[in-house]
Amino acid sequence: MFGEDDIVKSHKLRADLIGHIMVICFLGIVARLWFLQVFHGERFLEYSTKNRLRKEIQKAPRGMIYSRNNQVMVYNTPRFDAVITPQFLKNKKETIKKLSVILEMTEKQIAKRLKKYLGQPKYVPVIIKKNLSNRELAIIETENNKLPGVTVNTFISREYSDKEIGSHLVGYISEISQSQLPKYKKRDRFNYKLGDFIGQSGIEQKYDLKLRGEDGHVFVEVDARGRMKRYIGNESLFGGTINNKQSKPGNNIKLTIDRDMQIAAYKALEGKVGSAVAVDVHTGEILTMVSRPSFDPSQFSRGLSSEYWNSLVQNENNPMWDRTVQEHYAPGSTFKTITAIAALEEGVITSDKELSCGPSFRLGKRNYHDWKRGGHGMTDVYKSLRRSVDVYYYKLATLMDIDTISEYAKRLGFGKKTGIELSRERPGLIPTKEWKKKRFGIPWQKGETLSCAIGQSFVLATPLQLALAYAAIANGGKVYKPILLKEIFTNEGEVIQKADTELISNANISDKTLKTIRKALSQVAYDPKGTAWWYKGFGTRMAGKTGTAQVRSMNKKELFSKCEEMPMKSRHHGVFVGFAPSHDPKIAVASVVEHGCHGSSAAVPVVRDVMIAYMKKYYPQDFKRYEKEDRAFYKKWIAARYKKKEEVKTNAEAGQTSTENKETE
Repeated sequence: MFGEDDIVKSHKLRADLIGHIMVICFLGIVARLWFLQVFHGERFLEYSTKNRLRKEIQKAPRGMIYSRNNQVMVYNTPRFDAVITPQFLKNKKETIKKLSVILEMTEKQIAKRLKKYLGQPKYVPVIIKKNLSNRELAIIETENNKLPGVTVNTFISREYSDKEIGSHLVGYISEISQSQLPKYKKRDRFNYKLGDFIGQSGIEQKYDLKLRGEDGHVFVEVDARGRMKRYIGNESLFGGTINNKQSKPGNNIKLTIDRDMQIAAYKALEGKVGSAVAVDVHTGEILTMVSRPSFDPSQFSRGLSSEYWNSLVQNENNPMWDRTVQEHYAPGSTFKTITAIAALEEGVITSDKELSCGPSFRLGKRNYHDWKRGGHGMTDVYKSLRRSVDVYYYKLATLMDIDTISEYAKRLGFGKKTGIELSRERPGLIPTKEWKKKRFGIPWQKGETLSCAIGQSFVLATPLQLALAYAAIANGGKVYKPILLKEIFTNEGEVIQKADTELISNANISDKTLKTIRKALSQVAYDPKGTAWWYKGFGTRMAGKTGTAQVRSMNKKELFSKCEEMPMKSRHHGVFVGFAPSHDPKIAVASVVEHGCHGSSAAVPVVRDVMIAYMKKYYPQDFKRYEKEDRAFYKKWIAARYKKKEEVKTNAEAGQTSTENKETE
């Protein structure tokens, strides 16, 4: 049996053990409190502070885009979006149900939107619906206490002054996709996040990092349900542990584009599928760049509806396609100018040498027909371009090698990308013997040179290439890189980047040849027998070349049938490229109208309207003088023609009377 001393001793040992344990626990608690409140005090104070606050991202306004004349083409406007912050979403099912009624969305749509962003932190707001109506905005603000986690954010939306006009050029912005996120982060070395809007095409894409600016943020004190109590200023942010950050607007861009000329080109293309490009012949600056049909880029920044997107992708004319650089065509007879240059430079012909041009030209077992049934008779280089004589160029093609023609075409910029600041540009195609052997494994045929000499067969060019090539013909042979950017500047007006004229190459074509060609191209529009005579208008003094590009091979019957009566997809493309004024060129314009049948009636009016807009704006006095002289000449020509018709009619009547008298006798 234990004695009393043993029992006391046993209890004392237990009491000492418990006391030691209590001391150790107390010291552990003290140490932990010191660790949390002293060693990591600032860190956990920040955590605690952030738990009471909601960080609201202040999106930086994108820089604005201006025309060369300082007209606003792209600007920003505020919009309101309904957002959910998952961190404060207490009763998810009930909140979604109420919100679906207010926003006129299904619960499934809202849930799907939230699911898309499951991978991001719960404190990051998720946009549920963009561009709230006044009714939706008022209800959410009024019912805010019944919608925990739901708030309204102000967002800066992108707006485009001219909507569809020039939309391919300026491009559009839209929300970055999950698949784009890692790729674009690596490409731009920029910390993009889901929900960010980025440039997806055109200038918006090319200069996205210059335009986007730097996002800021502000902290808002919220209650346990995520409802805002007050905004917190920097001076109140708990000893400076957290700071608000002001957003920094993006830089502004001034383009070389003339907005008035853009509008003129777009109107001229109304009801047509095609494009127009105008360039300054002495700098390479792009003055006009329009493709039609088009799209409204504002729809993308606001949040694209499925109805609008379907209307674009289901349109057989592909409104998203930029026909100025992403589409290449057979240039048709506009390429005859290049063949004529090659023939003159190589000494194959002289400016006054005439060739007999009948209704067709036979090579081997095939007849190559002229567009005119009866042929053109004796033809020199001036008449060959003025009347677009096919047989003349068939004959030149037998006297030259395809590689020779290709060499001069490449000197003028064909067959390669121009280097314009737009993505997805096509290089076109200028064939050579080596190219065909490599591509098809068979030798070049002489008959193929005949087709290429008139801009058919393998030859392909973009409207931009055509405009730049004729600009070089107009300026003495200088091929410039096309420029879209004039300058980039800050909101304070400081210019941080300025574009300079860049000469790509000199075509090395003699002044004598270029002078001959320019004279012939002037006759195309200002000689009554020129193919552009009837549609040139007054006041521009344009020079140029019409083209009719076949979209498929045709037999003789189809060749001479009326184009307008053919199925739409079988009709020829209409092409025209020109410069003005012919004696002192300043602007070159190219237009292609798909299935327009004729360059003269389809494409010349487009180029004419763009040139008139240019001359009226930049050279009004010259335009008035040219217009007056043109009208006087036209009036005189009409009078002479009428007089000639009357004489023919009188002579015919006199001849008929004489015949009747003889019969009476």
